[in-house]
Amino acid sequence: MRILHLMLVGPYTDGFGYQENLLSIQNAKDGHEVKIIASTQSISEAGGIIHVNPSSYINEDGVEVTRIPYRNILPHYVMTKVRSYVGLYEEIVKFRPDVILHHGVSSFDLLTVARYKANYPHVRLYVDSHEMFHNSARKILSREILHRRFYAPVLRRVLPYIEKILCVTTESMDFLETLYKIPRDKMELYPLGGVVFEEKERLNNRRIIRQGLDLTDDDILMIHSGKMNEKKRTVDLIKAFSNVDGTNVRLLLIGSLSDDVRCLIEPVLKTDHRVQFLGWKDRDELLKHLCAADLYVQPGTQSAIMQQALCCGAAAMLYPYKSHKNLLGETVFYAASVDDMKAILKKILIDPMILETKRRQSFKLAKEKLDYRVLASRLYL
Repeated sequence: MRILHLMLVGPYTDGFGYQENLLSIQNAKDGHEVKIIASTQSISEAGGIIHVNPSSYINEDGVEVTRIPYRNILPHYVMTKVRSYVGLYEEIVKFRPDVILHHGVSSFDLLTVARYKANYPHVRLYVDSHEMFHNSARKILSREILHRRFYAPVLRRVLPYIEKILCVTTESMDFLETLYKIPRDKMELYPLGGVVFEEKERLNNRRIIRQGLDLTDDDILMIHSGKMNEKKRTVDLIKAFSNVDGTNVRLLLIGSLSDDVRCLIEPVLKTDHRVQFLGWKDRDELLKHLCAADLYVQPGTQSAIMQQALCCGAAAMLYPYKSHKNLLGETVFYAASVDDMKAILKKILIDPMILETKRRQSFKLAKEKLDYRVLASRLYL
């Protein structure tokens, strides 16, 4: 089977642990021919958007990638919002896909993809949605002009050609139903996932990383990661952590610090040696650290790293988003405030066995619902 991933809405970056990276890798592992067609947008190590040159190459995961340029009709910044590309139809024809997954709903060139589907009706076309009210259409111009009057009519027009819109959260379903007027029966929950490690490999990664950090099996290792900014509530997490006694607990920050939190976090790094900032880690190193974690902490905005942490066997403390509760139930800890975080951390220090209980519950769920082997197989039906 020939499977095409279209990364035309947001940036695509080789080597990251995002859905489009891990899903395409799993497609290839399953024996399928895989290609990614992407925009020229990418993400720098500092977390900012950059533009690279149009090109075709085989990435480090062995997947063919073709980056195509925006059409030169309006100013470049405007075209990054319109999302119309040079040569997209021709590139799709050249690959002859059996399955197309268009990542994101907000693109003019969904019309081009639907035209291909109309000409080759045997092709199965899926569109996924990561859009939610807290990460999209947050300003009135974006909501009323781009989404309601531009992207939404395009999506409704191509809806007859789409098998299903695969929504990563129930909030994505709410967003499309409310703003885009998409019927609920056209949507399906398709959560972000992760790579599930066999127990022997997980324990080996855990041993190596914890030895490098000078941690014993009895020490409690917490990890918070990603592009850390005000919305991630990294500062709130550190406030809660610093108010909890315990010499056998460590908090690792893995990723990048934005300017709005750096000045508040760096003084804590100098005074509380239980908190360490490790900087950015590549995908493989991040996975190894997640295997070593006892608790993954994500008290702010959502991130795909959470699902990966559960697949690595860590327990988790999360903000109580509706989508988290719908997907994970009571297999994780929920914390809406600094006081909630402090209470959970104190409870864990008093009775560390509750971590093992939560870990087992969430790991079982991860193997059933979040393993990319399971998620990828849904595209082959």
